[in-house]
Amino acid sequence: MEKIMTDRVSSGTGRTGPLTGYVSLSKNEKHTYWNCKIGYAQVGTLFGLSLLCAPAAQADFIADSKGSLEARNFYFNRDFRQDASRDKAEEWAQGFLLRMESGYTASTLGFGLDALGMAGFKLDSGGGTAGTNLLPPDLSGGSQDNYSELGLTAKVRWSDSTLKLGTLQIKDPVVISNDTRLLPGTFKGGLVNVQEIERLKLLAGQLTQINFVDSTDYQDMTANRIGGRSDKFQFAGGDYQLLPNLTAQYRYGKLEDIYQQNYLGLVHLLDLGSGQSLKSDLRYARSIEDGNFRALDNQAFGALFTYSLRGHALGFGYQRMSGDDPFPYIGRSDPYLVNFVQIGDFANVDEHSWQTRYDYNFASLGMPGLSFMTRYISGDNVQRNAPGEGKEWERNTDITYVVQDGALKGVGFKWRNASVRSNFGNDLDENRLILSYTLALW
Repeated sequence: MEKIMTDRVSSGTGRTGPLTGYVSLSKNEKHTYWNCKIGYAQVGTLFGLSLLCAPAAQADFIADSKGSLEARNFYFNRDFRQDASRDKAEEWAQGFLLRMESGYTASTLGFGLDALGMAGFKLDSGGGTAGTNLLPPDLSGGSQDNYSELGLTAKVRWSDSTLKLGTLQIKDPVVISNDTRLLPGTFKGGLVNVQEIERLKLLAGQLTQINFVDSTDYQDMTANRIGGRSDKFQFAGGDYQLLPNLTAQYRYGKLEDIYQQNYLGLVHLLDLGSGQSLKSDLRYARSIEDGNFRALDNQAFGALFTYSLRGHALGFGYQRMSGDDPFPYIGRSDPYLVNFVQIGDFANVDEHSWQTRYDYNFASLGMPGLSFMTRYISGDNVQRNAPGEGKEWERNTDITYVVQDGALKGVGFKWRNASVRSNFGNDLDENRLILSYTLALW
């Protein structure tokens, strides 16, 4: 489950590995990390020499660069429907994300540097309604008025392969950065992507700390619902395109001394003609313990089938947990599960869950920019510390509109509504209103 009201997951120990050189700066702290193989000192020296010695390198570094400023206005309201010490969590905030990405120097080894600046400002959070994870908490139980941070990422390119060191946002089957609040969560670490063989993509990475969506401080990682604490998450694997419409995936991930996970995935898109298609998404993950923190045993299977006809899409999903434990993943990140939705992940011990989803793109009716999504997920067979099986359900609805022309072209509006009912957890209703705009700076 998405733990909105509590931290799901102290600074690291400074341990380093083959992919962990980086620099990260925030308002409250400045850390410099480097390792014995590739550190920022070495990268910076080579990068500087390449610029000094090659005017053409400078041209590519600048000419291929891009920058953007994204503004997010976010209102969050959660009503607790059962008897509780508080009846709601409600906040309103404004966020800004400045993204600057350089090109690469024109050399066999191309060097570059990216920067991500983020700032959030409280607009309203009173009457004891803080705790939405839009803003960092303060010592009084409320939320801070503002927060900001700067993340830097050094990058190196050789042929069709890249190495990135520093602040990372990741979307991968074994680790996904959370981006469901005012500002996105990030990791510290390194990531290598290799695409030297046709139809094959390989990657490997190591993460050392996580920065939550409502924080400027990096922390060691923990496992959601499992616990523990670690400053090393290693992952590797690849995607192979078996056919033009069929891709197989494998990943291995390990949160050191807590858990290790093997993931297999298969994605197929069948063209049925006349504007019709059927997408099949199959996922399986096997998780066991790593080290002596505690025993762990989980198998997760998921399948999602989506039939599309012009602007319509109808999906059916099934997810099943087996073993003695819930599905493990890095706390305050997102799991790669077919039934992970707005609030719940339906990944409790022995839980079985089903999903029905419908999407519509109004461009088919001559209204481009407007889209609608609704889904319903029901879970049962949950093992709990009480008589009888645990049951839960969640309903989500999204309405999104992006202005297509005129003075407000590119302004996006999204309304996200959710309801959750459970005989072993919280009953709640939730609304999120998000107004966004991204300005290309160059």
